[in-house]
Amino acid sequence: MNAVSPSPVVTPRPSVAIWPWPIVLGLLTVFGLLSALLGQHGIWLALSWTALSIPLIVTVACLLRAWCRTPSVKGGQS
Repeated sequence: MNAVSPSPVVTPRPSVAIWPWPIVLGLLTVFGLLSALLGQHGIWLALSWTALSIPLIVTVACLLRAWCRTPSVKGGQS
């Protein structure tokens, strides 16, 4: 008879802990797009560039962090 070891219990994270940052980045993107469309000069141009650059920087940083992990951390074979 083969003994099957019980799998570890994984408790799901509450949705409150998952959603705040994506919501903030989405609102920042909407603000950047609206400020780029409605305000063509002055402070609005700088605000739109800043607001649209932050989600891009966060995305690139997360991708770099994921690519730099070792395979054992990603769950691959070692």
